[in-house]
Amino acid sequence: MHGLIFRTVEAFVSDGFGPDTWAKAIALSDLETTSFEAMLQYDTSYFEKLLTGCAAALNRPEPVILEDIGAYLITHQNHASIRRLMRFGGDTFSELLRSLDDLPGRTRLAVSGLELPRIQVREQIGQHFTILCQGHPAGFGHVLVGLLRAMADDYGTLAVVEHRGTLEGAEVIDVQVIEAAFADDRGFTLACAHAGTLT
Repeated sequence: MHGLIFRTVEAFVSDGFGPDTWAKAIALSDLETTSFEAMLQYDTSYFEKLLTGCAAALNRPEPVILEDIGAYLITHQNHASIRRLMRFGGDTFSELLRSLDDLPGRTRLAVSGLELPRIQVREQIGQHFTILCQGHPAGFGHVLVGLLRAMADDYGTLAVVEHRGTLEGAEVIDVQVIEAAFADDRGFTLACAHAGTLT
């Protein structure tokens, strides 16, 4: 599994809760490493162990941690390039949702070797979307929930985003757009999109 995934978890815990909490999470994970390199590959089993250790150290359920990581990737200044990557999906939140099928491909272009689960978007009547995520890492649907909630705020859109569990091996996310222009859009320009790379 790509090291950037592990590095993201490390950054989330360290930035939000401090290095001592990260050290505790690693100790509870029973992993031999104390830090991760973003561009290395790690055994897939490490992810489950790391998530278990983080849940114990933070005293939070694993799905909540994953959703918080998704929101962190959009809102934290150190990851502004991820917000830009998401913003390339469309001028509105609904357009972003319709473009999510292409997100794994856009991510591979930004970071070589980073594989995300396959995403399928089904648009229902009345700005209602069903999103299916299938593949590794397990639990990515919860990360996507956090990402989408943060992106709805970014676009100034009032939306309900819920993880509905799994169906035939795919995580199911339900999105209902309530009001497209509920608040001010934070804005996005191509000029700022050239300011950095995915980190």
